[in-house]
Amino acid sequence: MLPVLSISAIFIAMAKKKKKNRMLIGLECTVTGIRSYITQKNKMNTTEKLQLMKYNPKLRKHTLHKEIQKLK
Repeated sequence: MLPVLSISAIFIAMAKKKKKNRMLIGLECTVTGIRSYITQKNKMNTTEKLQLMKYNPKLRKHTLHKEIQKLK
């Protein structure tokens, strides 16, 4: 026979929220200073600032983009 759970036990289990580890960040080109990319990063796994090679449409080539701000 299956154990019977009370309704209050079910609602308590459903009410817990997980801690969100992902956050939105903006990326800025180091050459022109244009902020043209938004991405996510896991703040628990990558504690240092992101540096990615991304395409710059103004220069029409790939340049280094650095993390500049947290958006949410």
